[in-house]
Amino acid sequence: MSQQPARVAVIRDVARLAGVSHQTVSRVLNNHPSVREETRDRVLRAVQQLNFRPNAMARGLAGRRSRLIGVVSFDTLLYGPAATLLGLERAARRAGYGIRIVALEQLDRAGVAEAVDRLTEQSVDGVVIIAPLMTAAAAVHSLPTGVPAVVVESDTAGELPSVSVDQVAGARLAVEHLLALGHRTVWHVSGPQDWLEARDRVDGWRQALEAAGCRVPPVVSGDWSPRSGYEAGRLLTDRPDVTAVFCANDQQALGMLRALHERGLRAPEDVSVVGFDDIPEAAYLSPPLTTVRQDFDEVGRRCLAALLELFDGGGPAVRHPRVPPSLVVRASSGPPRSS
Repeated sequence: MSQQPARVAVIRDVARLAGVSHQTVSRVLNNHPSVREETRDRVLRAVQQLNFRPNAMARGLAGRRSRLIGVVSFDTLLYGPAATLLGLERAARRAGYGIRIVALEQLDRAGVAEAVDRLTEQSVDGVVIIAPLMTAAAAVHSLPTGVPAVVVESDTAGELPSVSVDQVAGARLAVEHLLALGHRTVWHVSGPQDWLEARDRVDGWRQALEAAGCRVPPVVSGDWSPRSGYEAGRLLTDRPDVTAVFCANDQQALGMLRALHERGLRAPEDVSVVGFDDIPEAAYLSPPLTTVRQDFDEVGRRCLAALLELFDGGGPAVRHPRVPPSLVVRASSGPPRSS
């Protein structure tokens, strides 16, 4: 009987033999400074004993790239993160790169670190991290050194290059449009408090009202869903002074329009409604929805450009560029009814 060939060792075999996590093995292989010398020596002995040869090492010795980019994404069907991922894939494909995706249920420090380790094992040249949640900030700022990485929709406090849509400017566009139509103030249905985009849209809404000297109403909290927009609509339609509402995304605006319809009110004759995202269905709602459009293809292009500059040993000229949004005016917004 012929002898079966020995199985090639993988990083988890090294971790098991050395008595450490596979994340620690990855940090040792990437020369991360946070690993203790005793642990580093134990891991390297296990590497030698198992004759472990990570793909990333082999690629480096061969002096060539894999032309693969890793993407760490939030496991969600929400339009923004999904459209960002599609924009990245399009940009990578045009540049001759493939992508490898790891979708996480939680964007915390451990999850992001493990995802980057998994992608490194697949010999990616660099990593893009879609990090719209505040909890992801600490995670992306503590990645192992030596891994070229760009962050999407993160804050700009860290050293990693980031690309994002200017959410504050987008909210200001929505509010300034409604004020220019003659509304005395604009109410806001926000996204979840732990999302950076929701926070920035609240800031832009408030800035626009304060700059115009208008009263700033209390924020109505939402969670991105049509249901939260519907519930906010039922609440706001009890107030005769509400003439304009800016919803933090188009799904909330959809729910808002449904609540208005059930109360016998119309947009924009009774209440003007503006959303955010310009989802494909926005132009076909009843009435067609005025909204703020985000250019996710441009986000993808800028992310890829930043990564390519990192591959060449430099860095992007602008470390935290913001892609400008645009206002798409449709039939859901108009002047307030004459009193």
